[in-house]
Amino acid sequence: MKLPHPIVLMLLGCPVLLRAASVDSHISAATVYADRAVITRSAELDLQPGDNVLVFEHLPASLVEQSLQFAAHGTASATILDVNAQTTFVDTSPSARVKELEDQIGDLSKQSRALEDRMAILGDERDFVKRMLTSATQGRPAAPDSEHGQVARPSLDDWQKLYVYSEDALGKIATELRTLDGQHNDLVGKKGALNLQLETLRNGQGKSVKDVTVRLQVATAGKLEVELKYAVPGATWAPSYNARLHAEERSVGFEYFGLVRNSTGEDWKDILLTLSTARPSLGGGAPELPPWVVDEARLRAEQVGYSATRNTLAGTLIREKALNAPPSANTSNQQFLSEAGAASMETEAFDLSAVVEANATSATFKIPATVSVPANNSVQKVSIVSMKLAATLQYEATPKLAETAFLSAAATNGSDYPLLAGAMNTFLDDTFIAASRLKTVMPGEKFELHLGADEGIAIKRRLVNRFAEDTGLTSNGRRITYEYLVTITNNKKTAERVMFKEPLPQSRQEKIVVKLIEPDEDTVGTKESPKEVTREEDGKLVWRLDLKPGEKREIPLKFSISYPSELRVSGIE
Repeated sequence: MKLPHPIVLMLLGCPVLLRAASVDSHISAATVYADRAVITRSAELDLQPGDNVLVFEHLPASLVEQSLQFAAHGTASATILDVNAQTTFVDTSPSARVKELEDQIGDLSKQSRALEDRMAILGDERDFVKRMLTSATQGRPAAPDSEHGQVARPSLDDWQKLYVYSEDALGKIATELRTLDGQHNDLVGKKGALNLQLETLRNGQGKSVKDVTVRLQVATAGKLEVELKYAVPGATWAPSYNARLHAEERSVGFEYFGLVRNSTGEDWKDILLTLSTARPSLGGGAPELPPWVVDEARLRAEQVGYSATRNTLAGTLIREKALNAPPSANTSNQQFLSEAGAASMETEAFDLSAVVEANATSATFKIPATVSVPANNSVQKVSIVSMKLAATLQYEATPKLAETAFLSAAATNGSDYPLLAGAMNTFLDDTFIAASRLKTVMPGEKFELHLGADEGIAIKRRLVNRFAEDTGLTSNGRRITYEYLVTITNNKKTAERVMFKEPLPQSRQEKIVVKLIEPDEDTVGTKESPKEVTREEDGKLVWRLDLKPGEKREIPLKFSISYPSELRVSGIE
């Protein structure tokens, strides 16, 4: 429903001492940045002519007052007089929840003591059986036989009965002790969780909060839909991804998530959530670069101390300025006003992907479904977008280090979503492959996924020959020739590309000459003119092979190292 008489209420800082009515507001939306959140509280009010004072009570004490924004739409005609935030303290009386937690912790303590007592008794029983067994095995004499006057000795049957009894008794005791130990650990865990909740509640008693007061002068009675926006620290989000390669389709299913944490002190229930890449803590411009002065080193001890203190104070001022800065100069007023007017717009159908909005300095993702995020700093995973990207597959290998082929997939971000750097779980069809990190990938930019080892491509490398010989008429030279053979077999049912690298020695001394014999220099390409085998700038040789299903290729590598006999050479294998 579109309401007439929209009013945008700007902020004034005058303190107000008037009797006020509490506003029954609720959190309807939140925009989360990397280190804070901008909260939107909404309420619908019936206002009468005259001065009306609205009080938003028990807001977080960490609320940044400079970030306050107030807006309204409705049938009432009103003018803002001032907006003010005051610090108050919550009631310190014990709550019913505190008493409930204390009783639960007491019950768990009684159960824990009972278990500890039973475990102590079992420990004594175990020690008794062990002492009895030790005493019997030490051959302590029994009472003399009255008839023959001799010492009675245990028979073999007595020994067997003793060992069977001790084994059975000790086994039962050990089994019960393990059960009791598990139960005791469970009680300790439950008690720890309840103690943490109790500590949180007790810490909340007597803490400061902020009340925001808005004073309006209403000319015409009517209804107003009001929104109060404010920034608070204690919220953050980070990107996370699932990349699933469909090998037969040559495509990558890409799932983009946001991991949201909320420790602002306020639960977010069924809110509209927006994730922003803006970083308001950095400020609006680049930091000022001080001059670089080079001078004679003649600082005295007290001057060094003064310099360190000055730098510390400067750093503190910068941090305070960043914390108190309003949320982004590029998005604050215009963004807040456009969002405030959303109530008067007709709703439209949407899919399950977040709506991405890009501006000159950042991007925002509006999550289409409502989200609940409790204020316990737990991770809430929200879906941003799912997409399918065409992929180019390639196997990569370094046979000298590992005779294993590793699958990689190259794809292009064909969406409008910037993929921020974050954790990524990689799957090959339905099999989990690896956990890694994705670097930032902008729309239209190419990126690569590393999908782990694949035994479907077999690689073997062996030294065929190593031959050392003297050279020159007077035998004043030395030459070592190496010959390797790399064998690659495509055991898959599809044609695959395999790229592998082999090192070629690089000489840093003109007297040491490295000569490539096979492949022939004429068949080796460069970065500008690539061929099947290419030499990189650091001397490595790179082969790119397209193998048919079941195809086997043998790649020879032969080179020599020549140097004067009297020269000591490092790096020779």
